[in-house]
Amino acid sequence: MYLAELTYKVIADTDFSRAEKAIRQFHEALIFNGNVIGREFPTAWQQDSFCCRLVIPTTDALQRANISPRARQAEQQLVAAGLAYPQLKVLGMDIMSQHNSNSMADALVLFTTFSDMCSPLRNLADLAPLPLYQLQPAAGQDHETLIRWQIQFQALDEIQQQEQRVLRKAAENSLQQLNSSLNQQGRKLAKNLARQNKLPVYYALYSGSSKNCTTEADKPCPGCGENWRLTTPLLEIFDFKCDRCSLLSNIAWECQPP
Repeated sequence: MYLAELTYKVIADTDFSRAEKAIRQFHEALIFNGNVIGREFPTAWQQDSFCCRLVIPTTDALQRANISPRARQAEQQLVAAGLAYPQLKVLGMDIMSQHNSNSMADALVLFTTFSDMCSPLRNLADLAPLPLYQLQPAAGQDHETLIRWQIQFQALDEIQQQEQRVLRKAAENSLQQLNSSLNQQGRKLAKNLARQNKLPVYYALYSGSSKNCTTEADKPCPGCGENWRLTTPLLEIFDFKCDRCSLLSNIAWECQPP
């Protein structure tokens, strides 16, 4: 990931409200296409321009060839609001972010956690994220549905990770149960992404707690009921893999040795 700066020069009469709305809509379009990472971008007024700092997955992520039709439409709203097209300056590699995979992807996994600031689509070879703008969306002209799923997943994951947990079981059930609304949506996205990109896309099913740690390691695939235990954990995280159901999972964290 890279830290970048976008500068919006004022070229006609405007006001803070119009400028803020146009800049926000443009940023949202970039978020939902995977051109930028995160959801909060500090923006400063600098006499004759607005300056914003953000994180991008690659140095060429904001080239016009890589942005969506929705982002191009939002660019026109910038002009209507009295702003020039943004000028990009890449400041350097962001040392606080996860970095993209450098390996060829033969298969992907839909995997995220509450602390991630990256694409939820990972290369199954190394679990490193892949820039969404380089991939075909599950549906529509961008990845908005996928990003909104990630936001919900991360919110529930953060709730059930807290020491003083509120609604812990409700959050954990949404993450763990194969047929929860959250996981049904995620599995559908993975299936559509596989079809659109002509690559296998596995869904990472979270497992935090278990009713019986004695039998946890031998639990069958929740999709087809078959044996899916791996001899060696995949990527040192996933103990289970079902090619039929395109599922990955782990032995419940509370059942693993300290």
